[in-house]
Amino acid sequence: MAAGAAVLLSRRQGTHALLTLVDWPLLVLFAALFIVNHALHEQGHDAHWLSSLRAHGLDVSHPLALFLVTVLGSNVISNVPLVMLLLPAASHPQAGPILTLASTLAGNLFLVGSIANLIVVEQSTRLGVRPRHGSWAAVHLRTGVPIALLTLLVAGGWLWLRAQFA
Repeated sequence: MAAGAAVLLSRRQGTHALLTLVDWPLLVLFAALFIVNHALHEQGHDAHWLSSLRAHGLDVSHPLALFLVTVLGSNVISNVPLVMLLLPAASHPQAGPILTLASTLAGNLFLVGSIANLIVVEQSTRLGVRPRHGSWAAVHLRTGVPIALLTLLVAGGWLWLRAQFA
């Protein structure tokens, strides 16, 4: 906020010109994301979802289950909202690194796995950049899946080793 205020107060560029550079739909998307997650939490849907996972053998209080749920869930509801929903239930010492690594790396699996992927595609399309062969989703699958699987394997191994020597 302070940096933004300093830029707005500087006289090098007018306030109106700076504000036209802001991606307002993206800001609304993120604000809505936090509002929806808060509403889900207030209504107890997150607790119900977590108890349902636990009933099916996936208790996120265990590191391996948290890793798996994070990888899969990041590609179903996107990584940022998933972490927001899992954070209150992830209490073991490895929870922070697991959530960080698994959600970030799993976001590379599919185009919808991370809002950042969608932002890049939108900005590229706006600038006239198009994939040579196929759609953005197809291009992303060809590169994203191998990269995501390899990095998730490396991260999972590192987390396992870290837990063994902690």
